[in-house]
Amino acid sequence: MNKMYYFFLVLALTFLNTGCKSDAKISEEQVEVSFNPALKYRFQKLVDYPVVADNFPKSMSLNPEEVRTEPSRDWTSGFFAGNLWLIHELTGDSIYKAKAEAWTVLVEDQKKNDRTHDMGFKIYCSFGEGLKQDPDNQYYKDVIVESAKTLITRYNDSVKSIRSWDFNKDVWDFPVIIDNMMNLELLFEATKISGDSIYHNIAVQHANTTLKHQFRSDHSVFHVINYDTISGVVKTKETHQGFDRNSTWARGQAWAIYGYTMSYRYTKDPKYLAQVQATTQFYMEHENLPKDGVPYWDFNDPAIPDATRDASAAAIVTSALFELYAYTNNKTYLDFATRVLNTLNSEAYLLKDTVNGPFILDHSTGNWPKKDEIDEPIVYGDYYFLEALTRKRHLDLK
Repeated sequence: MNKMYYFFLVLALTFLNTGCKSDAKISEEQVEVSFNPALKYRFQKLVDYPVVADNFPKSMSLNPEEVRTEPSRDWTSGFFAGNLWLIHELTGDSIYKAKAEAWTVLVEDQKKNDRTHDMGFKIYCSFGEGLKQDPDNQYYKDVIVESAKTLITRYNDSVKSIRSWDFNKDVWDFPVIIDNMMNLELLFEATKISGDSIYHNIAVQHANTTLKHQFRSDHSVFHVINYDTISGVVKTKETHQGFDRNSTWARGQAWAIYGYTMSYRYTKDPKYLAQVQATTQFYMEHENLPKDGVPYWDFNDPAIPDATRDASAAAIVTSALFELYAYTNNKTYLDFATRVLNTLNSEAYLLKDTVNGPFILDHSTGNWPKKDEIDEPIVYGDYYFLEALTRKRHLDLK
């Protein structure tokens, strides 16, 4: 039995049921009937995409079909390499590793880019994924540590946070967005690699500050907190990508769930675990969450139920909940994540094999206020979907 077939056999077994394991044996014939072959075709589209510097696939319009690409400085540039690394982990096929290595190298020029907080997205989702599969690769380790060294130059000791954006300086003194929690993984790992605690300590300071100010009393999150750079006090709480300042932007909620689950992994701080469980409960039990578990782009869009969905937010939460289950043994998280993963891994959300673009999922929403990337494939939706697949498989094999 070759590795690709074994992967699809495991995948079919994983998704045959929604969260419950059966003691009944399943024949290979039954497995093949249950398997959705769309993934095989989608994976091939990724590996066939030509490797070209500053041509990183970001999103795609379907009518007409057009792949949108970005240079390495874009916050999404690391995801495509990460997708190939994850597919290699899932399939064992060396062609995906070779392509992942080629795309990863093209992100290296960002390791000294101090104009962005998105170093984790760019470097850890590419070089970090590579290091997981090649743990002795000193080149990958050096790039990760150098990138972390660059990222901490954006830390302000009065605010005790890492600055997010540099634009809108006439509006914001020191903006911190909930997305920034995702970049802390790079810092935690840099300390593990280098032995220098500065990266870990700054990550903890940022997580603590965000925990104190970014959450509402109902455990939903503000997208943007604007701090005074001298006193460190909060000046405003607002949004940049949600419907309005008091709404709950779905992907922001997802970043919070994932970010604090990941931070708990490195710190075992009980207050992080308490917060992520409360925020997850808000998300899972929200009256406006559709039955299939894929949220509208904002929980408070007045256009609901006709508002657009965000499969990327669903994928982020799903991946996080498989990890959260491992820390809590709360089967509610496992069942919910498995159900949503089944939904994403279906014809309702997988792109058809006839779509000629290097993407897997449809129906993500990028930036609704700017009417940018609405209801279409987006590279980070694929990344967290693939990560969720790997995490579910690891749980099943335990």
